[in-house]
Amino acid sequence: MFFKRASADSAVDVREPEPGAPVMALRGVDKSFPAGAGQTFVLRRIVLDIAPGEFVSIMGPSGAGKSTLLHILGLHDSAWSGEYSLMGHTVHTLPAKERSALQKRHIGFVFQSYHLLDNLTVYENIELPLSYRDVKKSERQSIVADVLDRFGIVAKKDLYPSQLSGGQQQLVGVARAIVASPAVILADEPTGNLHSGQAQEIMELFRHLNQQGTTIVQVTHSETNAAYGSRVIRLRDGFIDLS
Repeated sequence: MFFKRASADSAVDVREPEPGAPVMALRGVDKSFPAGAGQTFVLRRIVLDIAPGEFVSIMGPSGAGKSTLLHILGLHDSAWSGEYSLMGHTVHTLPAKERSALQKRHIGFVFQSYHLLDNLTVYENIELPLSYRDVKKSERQSIVADVLDRFGIVAKKDLYPSQLSGGQQQLVGVARAIVASPAVILADEPTGNLHSGQAQEIMELFRHLNQQGTTIVQVTHSETNAAYGSRVIRLRDGFIDLS
């Protein structure tokens, strides 16, 4: 079994899934909003396993629940019902503080709308995930410098998000997601604001990280991007489409 409760004093950063267990597993997950006297469901009875090292693409029409599902996987949304296991932890039983620690330790997230912190520079935005993991300042400087160089944004390091184009903000968002070498990368339309050359570079980077063992789940409308993955999950009207 992989749905088991960690003890109250266990450290979330050292827990590993049992051999052969999914790195992420959902069982009967529903997500709804109040609508008059009833409810409107965004996700219904989601059952999903993501194996360690998979590269999965979530696809479907607008409004199908793709981004909602990704944000549940990324622990940004706690207002759902059902069961969720991540890295051997039963998320649905964890208090908010432990969920947050689990997220910061294991997940890198690429937001569709960037979600950069406006009061931090490019350098500081990228450095932030490393500070959550107690990486020494001297090591953080070296790691961030390498990432800035990899993404070709060294000249932008002292600028603020408001001084960047949409494409540049997207690159910073991807850089921030990967800088701490997370076990899982979740990406919501990661190339949506990039020109074709940049988009290909990002997808090749994801492929390389996946080949090194990183589990990747992306939401995309692009069949080209989906082809980089090993499996496609299609949503329709909040259900996983099994047809």
